[in-house]
Amino acid sequence: MARKSLVGVVADELLDRIIAGDFPPGSCVPGERELGAKHGVSRITVREAMKTLEAQRILSVERGRGTFVNPLDRWASLEAVLRAASEGQNDADSSVQLIELRRMLESGACGLTAARISDGGIQQLFGYVAAMRAAHEVNDVAAFVAADLAFHDLILRASENVFVQVLFESLHRVLEKRRAETSAVPTIQENAIGHHRNIAEALESRNPGRSREAMDAHMQQTLDDLKNLILQAP
Repeated sequence: MARKSLVGVVADELLDRIIAGDFPPGSCVPGERELGAKHGVSRITVREAMKTLEAQRILSVERGRGTFVNPLDRWASLEAVLRAASEGQNDADSSVQLIELRRMLESGACGLTAARISDGGIQQLFGYVAAMRAAHEVNDVAAFVAADLAFHDLILRASENVFVQVLFESLHRVLEKRRAETSAVPTIQENAIGHHRNIAEALESRNPGRSREAMDAHMQQTLDDLKNLILQAP
């Protein structure tokens, strides 16, 4: 892997501080001299790092006033948004929005997969459902999450749509973290097992409409479980 430039390192460190809440949306970041001293680099390096974040619409320069942090919904870098979703402070909003994104994309992908998945792929899906059930019975959350992610990954790959696959590859780290949090709740595991079986059976029928509906129902249940069992928990 290529080594990051010094400018890239400083940009990453500044982004980390923004995501951590050191510089919330609307706040003014320190000047080049202060940031240069903080990171042990020249003002030119800091200037280029800030230009990098400005190009990604994470920062906005207002002449005569300073450089300000933009709200997340204005950021233009998928990688930066995913880092914020994975590591940031606003977990509730990002968790809900992530499920909304999955619902839009995975329901459609499941409809495509119904006509394209192989018989062997169908059997793999049922195997992942069985693995989820086995993990649930012994309260092995890591194994449950692994089988859950593999189930969805197979469906996305079987859709044969390269754009869907690439997008979800970027989402994988965030999805893994979120699944580990929600799947620790036994009721959520039970709900997920039932819906995954429904999805596998719908795909086995080769009916695109039924498959889309089964995935959509799973996403709705996932959203309901998140709101009722995770976000409302004391």
